[in-house]
Amino acid sequence: MDRDHFPKDLLKDQAAWYFTYDELAVAPGGSQTAARRRLLELSRRVAGHPFWETPAGTPAARVALKEIARAQTKAGS
Repeated sequence: MDRDHFPKDLLKDQAAWYFTYDELAVAPGGSQTAARRRLLELSRRVAGHPFWETPAGTPAARVALKEIARAQTKAGS
């Protein structure tokens, strides 16, 4: 699957999830609350996206989405 296969908002939210997760990993203890809340909100948006209710929303598509989004965050896109 390619990045054009996924809705732009879903791909954007998954990439933001990885970015936020990485920020949380290096954040000082006192400044983690906002990042945790953002991570929870992004998790809700990704998991509850209507795309997953379509025939294209397979378990393999979930893996592909994560791989594409992770590659984007590593590339700085």
